[in-house]
Amino acid sequence: MPIFKSLIEKTAYGVCAKIGDKIGLSTTRIRLFFIYTSFLTLGSPVIVYMILAFWMNMRRYSRERRSAVWDL
Repeated sequence: MPIFKSLIEKTAYGVCAKIGDKIGLSTTRIRLFFIYTSFLTLGSPVIVYMILAFWMNMRRYSRERRSAVWDL
């Protein structure tokens, strides 16, 4: 269970933390915004959240891949 929790915290909450760092708001406020707007709009921000999470993971993967190629 701790491995699963660690994986979720690294991937799922990275979106709110990144947005909070860019905008200058606390991560808690960003998370609450996503939760409230999801209830009000019947879940459409969840789709945006998943797209942002996928995009951030792809950027991280491409950076790791690029650095591995340069290390050779």
